[in-house]
Amino acid sequence: MKTQLLSHPCDVDALAACHAAAFAEAWSADWISRLMAQPGTFAIRAEGGFVLLRSAGGEAEVLTLAVAPAARRRGIATALILAASEYAQKQGARKLLLEVGSANEPAKSLYVRLGFREVACRKGYYQGGEGQQEDALVMAVELPLVVVGNAAKFD
Repeated sequence: MKTQLLSHPCDVDALAACHAAAFAEAWSADWISRLMAQPGTFAIRAEGGFVLLRSAGGEAEVLTLAVAPAARRRGIATALILAASEYAQKQGARKLLLEVGSANEPAKSLYVRLGFREVACRKGYYQGGEGQQEDALVMAVELPLVVVGNAAKFD
């Protein structure tokens, strides 16, 4: 799967549209642009999705991973995480971190297949519909990622 490294400035409108398709609480183009302008922040894009990361101090953090519903289960999320981890490692990162909603079973499954392990829980971190709150699981993996078998098989 072809991925493309993006740095600031880039087409944040396209990223925001993808984010809006993927999430009810979408990030605006302005917000994505502000994040992209910060040192160490980059995005990797593939058809149907993108991942936004920040790398500093030997660690990289996934700020968001968005795959449009129509593009899911095609290995896009796996390809994006693999490409992002490779680039982050080239930038000096030795660890990759992310947060995922505790109820997001497909995403948690993907991250576990890629070697991520839960390292913390942020209680009530995400605000859901109708005032419901969801915990955020903080997951981490040492770089480089070691993919065993076909990690994209279940995306």
